[in-house]
Amino acid sequence: MAKKEKEKKETPVEEVVEETPVEETPEVNPFEEKYNAEHDAHLRLAAEYANFRKRTAVEKESSYANGKADTIAKFLPVYDDLSRAMAQETADAAFKKGVEMTLNELVKILSDMGVEIIGNAGDQFDPNLHNAIMHTEDDSVPENTITQVFQQGFQMGEKIIRFAMVQVAN
Repeated sequence: MAKKEKEKKETPVEEVVEETPVEETPEVNPFEEKYNAEHDAHLRLAAEYANFRKRTAVEKESSYANGKADTIAKFLPVYDDLSRAMAQETADAAFKKGVEMTLNELVKILSDMGVEIIGNAGDQFDPNLHNAIMHTEDDSVPENTITQVFQQGFQMGEKIIRFAMVQVAN
């Protein structure tokens, strides 16, 4: 037995030592860490402020456009009354000329404000612009064509102030 123990002692035992890579943690400077955090916070605040400015500019523009459209809508009954007065026959040519001049001036002011009159006889019917309150069967007119306008519509840019009330041929 002593021989066996001697053999065991004499045989070299390979020790396997795994070398694990030692991760070196970079030395963190507390001032640099604080600077980076403050810098990120500053950039976020600047971006938030830029977004706020853009959003308020858009809201301001849309509120101005909405106020303008509401004001124009209040004047549309005057346009309707002047249009009806123009359609009436009268013996007084000076009176008719005065009404015509007033209506033309109102139309000029509306067009200067970016308002467009929509809904004329002969136009194609568009449900986004027109309100069809009647239809007629007329083979001489193409399908979905406006044959009669009961009330003019008004549009400012993409915003519809008032839909045109029309009769459509089917």
